Amino acid sequence: MQLHHVSDPLDPILDDYRSLTDTALRRVQEPAGGLYIAESAKVIERALRAGHRPRSILTQQKWTDAVAGLLGGIDAPVYVVADEVAEQLTGFAVHRGVMAAMHRPAHPRLSDLLSQIGARRPRIAVLEGLTDHTNVGAIFRSAAALGVDAVLVSPTCADPLYRRSVRVSMGTVFQVPWTRIESWPAAIDELRSAGFLVAGMTLGDDAITLDDLVAESPARLALIFGTEGDGIRPETDRVLDRRVTIPMMGGVDSLNVAAASAVAFYATR
Repeated sequence: MQLHHVSDPLDPILDDYRSLTDTALRRVQEPAGGLYIAESAKVIERALRAGHRPRSILTQQKWTDAVAGLLGGIDAPVYVVADEVAEQLTGFAVHRGVMAAMHRPAHPRLSDLLSQIGARRPRIAVLEGLTDHTNVGAIFRSAAALGVDAVLVSPTCADPLYRRSVRVSMGTVFQVPWTRIESWPAAIDELRSAGFLVAGMTLGDDAITLDDLVAESPARLALIFGTEGDGIRPETDRVLDRRVTIPMMGGVDSLNVAAASAVAFYATR
């Protein structure tokens, strides 16, 4: 391992990790340098297993043996810092022992991703304009747990590889195939051409229930989830094959989008 002990939080060698608060990360769609941050040994392990390459590792002295086991023969510099240096550097308390600046993999083309989905009754999720990284990470975790074949994110959706999204997903963002759609909602035509019934989760008056969709049992299903505040955009709503709602009780009008996705994924499994 290339161990580098660093005592100065202002050392330029640590710039990849500097001031990584969620507020700062939200200011840009893609982190500078084509990187993302993986936090905790479990998340880094899943990223490495998925073939992602680390640019560097940031850790404290007591975790260096664990980092050695994690990296195996992978050649990447390991920056060893004291706890207080890590907190000054990143802007938050680093409790999980290790972080990695990972090279961001290239997104596959939508057509390539769809062609890789098998013939067995596939389901994909489309995230339109979601702004909360916690919701994005939670949806990926549910998608992985409930067998969703792929996730598509719209041009304005929060980045699944932001630190909070990755952490909330518990690294499952690395195991569920996904890509960012370049043109939305125009890509709905491509989904439909690939045989997918396109259903939007909505509170619209003419929506069928989720039970009705399950009874219809489409062979290939794309489920669209709209932004946390306004839901699916009108221009998307106009071109849906189905509008679907989860019936509510107890005076509750809707679920958080991450909770709604888990319900929809389970019902359509």
